[in-house]
Amino acid sequence: MSDKVFLDSNILIYSYSKNETEKQVVARKLITECNSFVSTQVLQELANIITKKFNFSYTDAQKVIEECCQNNSLHVNTENTIMHACDIAQQYGFSFYDSLIISSAMESGCTILYTEDMHHAQKINPNFTIINPFS
Repeated sequence: MSDKVFLDSNILIYSYSKNETEKQVVARKLITECNSFVSTQVLQELANIITKKFNFSYTDAQKVIEECCQNNSLHVNTENTIMHACDIAQQYGFSFYDSLIISSAMESGCTILYTEDMHHAQKINPNFTIINPFS
């Protein structure tokens, strides 16, 4: 796939899950087959979840973050990302943090945001669509 895609934290979390094997397969396929992007926010959420819910050590979490940075391009959130997120939240009614994910994806030049947490098939503009890869 040549389109740039953005992966929400839940996609990365499923790629490390031992309990959700079907979702793990889908998540890993997206990571390996797509020109994928993640943001600093996604990595923060991933580190929090794998240490709290999966009982990874922080040393293991660092290895996971390193692996994610090797397998995905990284978008660093800036002041502009946050300001754009506020506009998105205002216009579409998403939570601030979901809007920050959308803003990061759009700034990265992605055409698709893969997540299970937002409205499947919703278009934010003609060139950007939210997709639930598990539906």
